[in-house]
Amino acid sequence: MRRLFSSFARGWPGVGLLLMRIIAGGSLIIDGVERCHAGQTIEVVIFGLFAVVNGALLVTGLWTPIAGSLVIPLSIWGVLVQHDSPHSGVLLAVIGIALALVGPGALSIDARLFGWKRIDLTK
Repeated sequence: MRRLFSSFARGWPGVGLLLMRIIAGGSLIIDGVERCHAGQTIEVVIFGLFAVVNGALLVTGLWTPIAGSLVIPLSIWGVLVQHDSPHSGVLLAVIGIALALVGPGALSIDARLFGWKRIDLTK
């Protein structure tokens, strides 16, 4: 998993990535919950649940390259099949691509699990 990230950005860049993850993930969670409560067809409910799970992965920063990549088909589906506004779908897809390419930042579960470890060899 470490090969998927060039580094886990710290400081202000890490905070920026955290904000991107929160906004994109929160948007997916809200959209997924709305689709599940709307009494839609089974396909819409399945995509809604998929959006909620993917949004939760983004917010926590777990498996971020995979979750960021999965935002793209969800956004395309929302624009083409559900006839949503293309502006929000395109913006969400671009944020997903950016997170997939850059990584989650230091404030994420991925950084804790797969980040560089410091080994102290003092006695």
